[in-house]
Amino acid sequence: MPNSHSAPLSGEAGAAWRVALPSRLEAGDNVLATLQVDLDAHLRFADGGALVLSERTLQAVSADGRWQDWPLTRDLALRLSDHAGVGTLELLDAHRRLALWRFTLAQGPAAQRLIAAFEQQQSRRAGLLSAEDEEAAAADAAEAREAGVKGPAKPTSTWVLLRLGRFARPYRGRLLAGFLLTLASTAATLVPPYLTIPLMDRVLIPFQNGQAIDTSLVGWLLAGLLGSALLAWGLSWARTYLLALVSERIGADLRTTTYEHLLTLSLDYFGNKRTGDLLARIGSETDRINVFLSLHALDFATDVLMIAMTSVILFSINPWLALVTLLPLPIIGWLIHAVRERLRTGFEKIDRVWSEVTNVLADTIPGIRVVKAFAQEAREAQRFKDANRHNLEVNDRLNRTWSLFTPTVTLLTEMGLLVVWAFGIWLVSRSEITVGVLTAFIAYIGRFYSRLDSMSRIVSVTQKAAAGAKRIFDILDHVSNVPDPAQPVPLPRVEGRIEMRGLTFRYGNRSVIRGLDLDIRPGEMIGLVGHSGSGKSTLVNLICRFYDISDGAIRVDGTDIRRFRVADYRRHIGLVLQEPFLFFGTIAENIAYGRPDATREQVVAAARAAHAHEFILRLPHGYDSMVGERGQGLSGGERQRISIARALLIDPRILILDEATSSVDTETEGEIQKALDNLVQGRTTIAIAHRLSTLRKADRLVVMDRGRVVEVGPHDELMERQGAYWRLYEAQARNVDTEPQVPRALEAHVARQTGEV
Repeated sequence: MPNSHSAPLSGEAGAAWRVALPSRLEAGDNVLATLQVDLDAHLRFADGGALVLSERTLQAVSADGRWQDWPLTRDLALRLSDHAGVGTLELLDAHRRLALWRFTLAQGPAAQRLIAAFEQQQSRRAGLLSAEDEEAAAADAAEAREAGVKGPAKPTSTWVLLRLGRFARPYRGRLLAGFLLTLASTAATLVPPYLTIPLMDRVLIPFQNGQAIDTSLVGWLLAGLLGSALLAWGLSWARTYLLALVSERIGADLRTTTYEHLLTLSLDYFGNKRTGDLLARIGSETDRINVFLSLHALDFATDVLMIAMTSVILFSINPWLALVTLLPLPIIGWLIHAVRERLRTGFEKIDRVWSEVTNVLADTIPGIRVVKAFAQEAREAQRFKDANRHNLEVNDRLNRTWSLFTPTVTLLTEMGLLVVWAFGIWLVSRSEITVGVLTAFIAYIGRFYSRLDSMSRIVSVTQKAAAGAKRIFDILDHVSNVPDPAQPVPLPRVEGRIEMRGLTFRYGNRSVIRGLDLDIRPGEMIGLVGHSGSGKSTLVNLICRFYDISDGAIRVDGTDIRRFRVADYRRHIGLVLQEPFLFFGTIAENIAYGRPDATREQVVAAARAAHAHEFILRLPHGYDSMVGERGQGLSGGERQRISIARALLIDPRILILDEATSSVDTETEGEIQKALDNLVQGRTTIAIAHRLSTLRKADRLVVMDRGRVVEVGPHDELMERQGAYWRLYEAQARNVDTEPQVPRALEAHVARQTGEV
């Protein structure tokens, strides 16, 4: 039975699973958090639940009394969201969604507590969560609930660096060799102080007392000093070079893995992130981790070995003097513990503030033409200055802590050296040790305290690396909202039939698509029309599976698109956008972006079909002409025709045209329209156009309003009905808008949030 610290089992009246719960608990089980799942898959009221147990699993029970459980492994994640007054909790692993629960928003605080308990148990089982971390996590969760944040912040500690072990695993052989070289080089550096004992006691002091110098002994001792120095140099060079190679490869693997994972995430992740922040994470954060691994982690390992081996030698020479040597250690350890948390949180804040600086750059540089067009240089300079000043203030606050910590450690080591001198002189005066022993002790202590001081300085670097690692793993731990199925259906070819049944999509708590039904035949051209914000581009995004629908199904050739691998499915879709994006590179590389293995003849054929061949040949280097970033140097119509050629080259069975001719002049529109006529032949085409006259060739027009299909039919038939399409056409002919302005502004806001243009 659960102990007195269990989460209360009482809650909503009539929850039958709560009554049955005690019989399922084993000895030592502690119920940490529960959630009443009061809605079923069809959003009808139901009686289910989910709970976290301290010793075993996350468990859930459905309304019909069926129980499921999942061990609390590190690859599990819970994701909380809400749409239109309905909360959704998803359980995911690294590859797919395992379970989904829906509940009314009255259960929102309980869901947040469940996630907090779930993540704390995961960290505790992995050995990554201390008692202090648990208290901090609880405080973070409380702050999140007060601030209305969807989920609690994950606790961070230096132990997050251990997660880099997965990237070090392929190089474990070289790492072992590096460790052995470190051990050997450290041992070699400890030989010279030991040789000073016979050099003092058997050579120099006897010489001062009138004895002759034993030249052969001096020769052997000097040779030993020289040999140990050369050996230490050679071993140190070898281990530094070897471990630097390994750390560079670990850093490169970390960058590559992070970037590859970033590319797998769904569009809504990027909608909530700033470009500068992501650039800083993949760039500067991975570089900081790389520097830590290549330099500071190596120094730290050397310091630990040096302190351990020096301590053994000191105790073997004189235990009492060794104890005196170690006196400052507890105080320095306490200082490191006291300042560690402050440094960690400080460096995390510095990372966030630095992202603000890079965000200004990422906003301004790509948009420099707009900045200059509106004469906003002074304003953008002030934005950068404010962000830079904020960064400076945060660094100054942290430096006040760090500037006090480092000199304090140095002072303690100097005082320890003074105590050793005093105690050593007293022992020499009592003839308990020789001058040679004291000299060797002082030499060893110099190494001991220098390494101790070095270790204290590594605290700062370690906390910086830990803060950076947390920001990297925040990306790697994020699961795509558009996951691949566990058992995907193969998709060798596509006919192009698209069926939509009961389609519903919510963005946040707004319903954008509502109960939409639509069938599109293979090879048919469909024109989507409607006011801005009616859901046209959102529908296209759902067909492309940039987002997953909330309810209903989209089927291609009779199969739900969620059963296909995302990459396999999208290879059959060609997309031509209102604002075509071209990459920095040649014209040929941009056309062949979807098929990098395409031959020059295939590229030229696609350009001819897109009516782009003539203007490309007029460029200085033809198909090898460089395109500036985002297609600078080309007109809007030229960029659009290259975009059409890019779509033609992959020969898609489903074609999406999103306002492809809306931003060009009439003459250029004619050229683009000719290219589009070639593009749509034999393909299932869905076209969005603001100018209704451009859709006359469509087989059917689908009129949308507020996320619903209100009319379907050919142009002439819809004009005869004099319904919604007729009003749109007439309003456009008179260049007026028949919609009220307030709802239109609201719909435009929703459209911007969902990608509707």
